[in-house]
Amino acid sequence: MNRIVVLDGYALNPGDLSWKPFEDFGEVQVYARTNPSDMIQRIANAEIVLTNKAYFTRQIFDQLPNLRYIGVMATGYNVIDIAAARAKNITVSNIPEYASYATAQMTFALLLEMTNRTARHDQRVHEGVWTACQDFCFWESNLTELWQKTIGIIGYGKIGRRVAVIAQALGMRVLVTSRSIEEQIQSGETASISNSDDGLIFVTLSDLLAQSDIITLHCPLTEDTAGMIDARAISHMKDSVLLVNTSRGPILNETDVADALRSGKIAGAALDVLSTEPPKPDNPLLTAPNCIITPHIAWAPRETRQRLLDTAYANLQAFLSGSPQNVIS
Repeated sequence: MNRIVVLDGYALNPGDLSWKPFEDFGEVQVYARTNPSDMIQRIANAEIVLTNKAYFTRQIFDQLPNLRYIGVMATGYNVIDIAAARAKNITVSNIPEYASYATAQMTFALLLEMTNRTARHDQRVHEGVWTACQDFCFWESNLTELWQKTIGIIGYGKIGRRVAVIAQALGMRVLVTSRSIEEQIQSGETASISNSDDGLIFVTLSDLLAQSDIITLHCPLTEDTAGMIDARAISHMKDSVLLVNTSRGPILNETDVADALRSGKIAGAALDVLSTEPPKPDNPLLTAPNCIITPHIAWAPRETRQRLLDTAYANLQAFLSGSPQNVIS
């Protein structure tokens, strides 16, 4: 019988979902959280491990002779030393598509909070300000209409594409860039992308930074994208640009973004991710003005988490049947 260990199941399933289907494949042990010091003890005899944020290094793999499969319960897999897993003949799979709709929804929840200030005005109404008002309405900050504003989407995978659809529905001018788009533009091969999506404008990163009223990030965290939104990139942006990040926190140089918020170069930032999660108390963005921060919840709707769990089940089923899917090693 397979021994299956879930190392950090609480974030995905705090109790509103069920691990029971995984019992189809063997004995299941679920841990809410696992400290690095406890990892080896908990999975020493496991053939199958499911994890979200636990780090697997070459040194850890060397101590796990029975391990055959790691199911990463997320899209990103930077927590796994893929080269080491491959060398040990350990199959690693991820969940490549489960949160596109939820993340696009969250992107606009954050953007609309910056432009419409609903939470602030709701609070002021409940504090009695509207009751005491001489007029039929009031507002305490600038409200912004998105119609004909230019939004720049960095990263054009499934989430970026869904964001583009919503932006077009709101009447926005949509600029798009990605590594592959940049390469095609630089090589002069623009014909294949210019007609690929009606109404979108494919540009280089430098043009997107210069032209966008709003910039939203949907690219993976790689060596190339880590820290890409830094003082240099910000200097090429429009004054009073709005910035949204629902991808990965380290894509921002957080000190540079905080400085730009304080100077007003960036008029507002709305972030669902930070470089360290949970954040350290001295994270500069926690005290920066006009900065909305939510605790990495774009993926958290119950429907979205159930979809993730269903895909993790299907991935394991495919592996055990000899036809693994969504393989990254």
